[in-house]
Amino acid sequence: MDPQVADLKQKIETTLSPFGFEVYPFQVAWYNALLPPAFHLPLPGPTLAFLVLSTPAMFDKALKPFLQSCHLQSLTDPVDQCVAYHLDRVRESLPELQMEVIADYEVHPNRRPKILAQTAAHVAGAAYYYQRQDVEADPWGTQHISGVCIHPRFGGWFAIRGVVLLPGVEVPDLPPTKPLDSVPTRADRIALLEGFNFHWRDWTYRDAVTPQERYSEEQKAYFSTPPAQRLALLGLAQPSEHPSSSSPDLLLTLIPNKPQNPRTQGWFSLRTSPPTTPGP
Repeated sequence: MDPQVADLKQKIETTLSPFGFEVYPFQVAWYNALLPPAFHLPLPGPTLAFLVLSTPAMFDKALKPFLQSCHLQSLTDPVDQCVAYHLDRVRESLPELQMEVIADYEVHPNRRPKILAQTAAHVAGAAYYYQRQDVEADPWGTQHISGVCIHPRFGGWFAIRGVVLLPGVEVPDLPPTKPLDSVPTRADRIALLEGFNFHWRDWTYRDAVTPQERYSEEQKAYFSTPPAQRLALLGLAQPSEHPSSSSPDLLLTLIPNKPQNPRTQGWFSLRTSPPTTPGP
């Protein structure tokens, strides 16, 4: 790996890895090459960027301590706030660099996503983005089939959280990174895409590869709950204009609720990914 890239990666990992995040470098040109111009990142091709994802450990190592620290603000999803807090710490740790952080859920005023998270994960080598076009002679006819990323160590038990862009840091000689194809056969790819599109509530598509770690039962219950109900699920007070004063002894004993549908609609083409990651 390029020494400058390795150094910056190590510095970002020092801030994020203890809290259950992983970091993968990529070049803006790799991302833009797979997308139509409307989705391009408006930066020179050699610009360095980092893909940030959360592993199952994030729930205990980052989210719970965040909730207990009284940083929680009103009306915004607690996980989104937690991730933003940790990405802000990355910015603070590298004050000498110009930095732009784009969360996976951010959109332009016209609702077009600012980043196509699964495409970014694929080009960064973090997770393989399986799409309908990856199945020869697919069996779905006119049905719409959304794609899904699979991590080589966590399967589907992870979430893409955003990208860190470093305008002014260019690495023209950075060699492209290919994601590991963990689901190489046609039959397994069909099972994966059908599981994600038609049976997402049972979580089984996430086991497309045997994962090193899965979400805990309380984590699954939390992420299966609609965002508007998550504060109540956590036993927190109604949102206000002030940070939560939740007790440092708050325990997340969660009650399963009706799962929410993965965010899988809009902004699709053969070479684009859903606007956000397919689930938590």
